[in-house]
Amino acid sequence: MIVGTAGHIDHGKTALVKALTGIDADRLAEEKRRGITIDLGFAYQPIEGAEILGFIDVPGHERFVHTMLAGVSGIDAVMLVIAADDGIMPQTREHLQIVDLLGLDRGVVALTKRDLVGPDRLAEVTADIRNLLADTSLAGAEILPVSSVTGDGVADLALWLQLASTETRRAAKGRFRLAVDRSFTIAGAGTVVTGTVFSGSVRAGDNVLVSPSGLEARVRGLRAQNREAESGVAGQRVALNLTGPRVDKDAIQRGDWILDPAAHRPTERIDVHLKLLKSEPKAIRHWLPVHVHLASAHATGRVALLEGETLAPGEEALAQLVLDRPLGALSGDRFVLRDQSAQRTLGGGYVIDPFPPARGRRTPERRAWLDAERAADPAKALTRLLGVDPGIVDLTTFRLRRNLTPDEAAAIEKDAPMVAAGAFGFAAQRWTGLRQQTLDALKTFHQKNPELPGLQVEKLRQAMPVRLPVPAFAAVAEVLVRAKSIVLDGVWYRLPSHSVRLQPDDEKLWARIRPMLGAAQRFKPPRVRDIGNEIGVPEVKVRGLMKRLTRMGQVVEVAHDHFFRTQAVAEMIQIADRLAKASADGSFNAAAFRDKVDNGRKVAIQVLEFFDRHGVTIRKGDIRKIRPDRLGLFGRHDAA
Repeated sequence: MIVGTAGHIDHGKTALVKALTGIDADRLAEEKRRGITIDLGFAYQPIEGAEILGFIDVPGHERFVHTMLAGVSGIDAVMLVIAADDGIMPQTREHLQIVDLLGLDRGVVALTKRDLVGPDRLAEVTADIRNLLADTSLAGAEILPVSSVTGDGVADLALWLQLASTETRRAAKGRFRLAVDRSFTIAGAGTVVTGTVFSGSVRAGDNVLVSPSGLEARVRGLRAQNREAESGVAGQRVALNLTGPRVDKDAIQRGDWILDPAAHRPTERIDVHLKLLKSEPKAIRHWLPVHVHLASAHATGRVALLEGETLAPGEEALAQLVLDRPLGALSGDRFVLRDQSAQRTLGGGYVIDPFPPARGRRTPERRAWLDAERAADPAKALTRLLGVDPGIVDLTTFRLRRNLTPDEAAAIEKDAPMVAAGAFGFAAQRWTGLRQQTLDALKTFHQKNPELPGLQVEKLRQAMPVRLPVPAFAAVAEVLVRAKSIVLDGVWYRLPSHSVRLQPDDEKLWARIRPMLGAAQRFKPPRVRDIGNEIGVPEVKVRGLMKRLTRMGQVVEVAHDHFFRTQAVAEMIQIADRLAKASADGSFNAAAFRDKVDNGRKVAIQVLEFFDRHGVTIRKGDIRKIRPDRLGLFGRHDAA
């Protein structure tokens, strides 16, 4: 268990941690000189019959609230420290507000300096504290009078912590995420980072990413709860010895995440559930500039209200945080907002969707989606999302947003009321409707165009009464093809009952031409004029046949009067893709492509320009990159 302190400056937080552990958490020379805590301090205490307790000691001065926030975001329990002589002070209130906003409901109040006051004062302050806690997550928390000087009450506090530690154990669910609060170098070891493990587990040898920078690293070794360990798990403070080509202490800073590479997707827009503190003097307005604290990270940004133009004190609403720099955030993460001058805590809440769409953030449909997604249990959220129009869930993003491992995702999706198609889940009723609408669209097209082979995927998508996103519709079509409900001929989708045949004269002419576009010549077929000259057929007749074959999906006109078999075009796309994947930056040039297909520079350039026009490649100068979502545009041909 990790315990965080909270409370006003000079109320004895550090002294109390030392009384409990024997460790002085003030580690900086300036802290010793000034007699105040200015950075996070750490201490550990073995507990008989329980795991080691970790303590995070935070500054109490108002100027260091941002540091306090970095320390308490991942703790399991809070030790709110209030001096019996001073009683409740400004930072007592603000720290308690932060604890409440972070949803910390396990805690104890240490009423320090009891040796300086009499029974009446002790009773008075205790009553004040109970009233203060009444409307917070710590309502009903035990209040234990202690003295770090005499030791009075310290044993009772230690017993409370021991009992709490046996009841507090986070499940090591989800992918690994550690919020960094320190980064430094140890001679002979290299770069070391410390922080709280929010989820999952990590072992020596694991490959990890630093987020949001995307820096790759490997875990050379680790310590958990201040001891050498084979692994670190959620709910522990962990020190990771990291190694990598660009890894050093300056490349990793407080506020970064160390995480499973699959959990990396920084964001600059976060849809949240926001609560404004009751103590605020007035309502906040849409587009208010704020400081955002999430885990150990701190960024500036603005609040875009999704419901109305203002939010009154004590009220809650949906909002979007628009950040000035990318942060790592996932569903359920807690955050705290402070005002533009960073002098006052305004409110906070929890993340609903860290990857919101770029448009339509205030529409009724979007708000309904957010209401469904805010369910804490991912299985319940998935079921609710399937019930929201249009009844389609991007499962890849859902798994990432919810930080699910593959096994966790599979268990949830197996019992969900949906039909899975590729990376999407469709509500059963929605799936039945989409299947029938696809069949009806093809039937209508065939009736109107009996001479044509069918529809390409984009035309078929546009023919649907409900316009699905491109990847979602591609997944629907793929499942229907596998089920043999529809047929994919080259690039054309059709009903199984539909067929297009050439006229007998065309069949005979195609039989003479087909070998000229065959295996040996597939990447450099002759042009229409050359075909006509070779077989003694008028050029116009050859061109007419090739145009009909193009509509049937048998050939593709790559350049004027230059037709390739559709399979050959698909094969050339796969060749270009392999060239791109073989390079360090995912690109290739025309010369490399020409050499692979062996069709001469002029023809190779024509082919690549054709790819550019159809969005298969993206060109910059003589360099091209592949668009993965367009690889199947002309079917698949996995050539050796």
